[in-house]
Amino acid sequence: MKRFEFAHVAVGIARQAGALLRGFYEKGVATEYKGDVDLVTEADRASEQLIRERLTAAFPTHGIYGEEGTREQLDSEYRWYVDPLDGTTNFAHGFPAFCVILGLERRAPRLAADADGEIVAGVIYDPLRDEMFSAERGKGAFLNGKAIHVSKTKTLAESLTATGFPSRKRHSSPNIHLYQEITLRSHGVRRAGSAGLDLAYVACGRLDGFWEFHLNPWDTSAGVLLVEEAGGTITHFDGGKFTLDSREVFATNGLIKAEMQHLFQEMFAGREMAPIPTPAEFAAQRAAAEK
Repeated sequence: MKRFEFAHVAVGIARQAGALLRGFYEKGVATEYKGDVDLVTEADRASEQLIRERLTAAFPTHGIYGEEGTREQLDSEYRWYVDPLDGTTNFAHGFPAFCVILGLERRAPRLAADADGEIVAGVIYDPLRDEMFSAERGKGAFLNGKAIHVSKTKTLAESLTATGFPSRKRHSSPNIHLYQEITLRSHGVRRAGSAGLDLAYVACGRLDGFWEFHLNPWDTSAGVLLVEEAGGTITHFDGGKFTLDSREVFATNGLIKAEMQHLFQEMFAGREMAPIPTPAEFAAQRAAAEK
């Protein structure tokens, strides 16, 4: 199969997975925890199973790396990164912001299993709004078949940006400090709970920038390509090259990149960013102050 057909097939598979998720969303699903705080639902697992079966049928020689545990043929030239339900917490609470993510990496022969190749195709599908974001390397980015481009906003003060926070140890994440500073210096910061949609929104100009710590390859694979093909930038906070194992993601329309990057550098280099106290620590501090 020619490379330009990969995204077309992925679009069809994402639509099927999205229809499955809509059914679960409408009737409600049981939830459980994987680890201390990360939610997972039967919808996550059913969606990944559907995607795995469809990808295997369409591309029997391709590898699959899924959030819910699928690990197949990871030494293949092509590897799919799959998030069957990005925004599980939103989904479980009935908050309408979640999506399906499929990103395809092409890897050079004899490339180490943990080394990056090149993302060549990707789709992000919002089943509630029926919005299909798709991209192919060198062929542009699209929303429901129409070409999309990043915004033309030139300054952070005029920008609408987005971020996300980890499920665990939020009190120790330095992102609360970045969030505060960028909220004060921009037109606003959104925290919708789906990194896939945030990246897609940067690509289509709804957001001017997005940053987050501690994402995974299945969160970012398709969004990275969408942003790049729509004319934007995606790097580390310091402007370094983004890789799929990067623990920080910084996407912009390109025009506000330097300003945001400078702010990040100032904060990390010269500002005290101690963790905010846990509820227990806060209670102890308050009790001590009242004595």
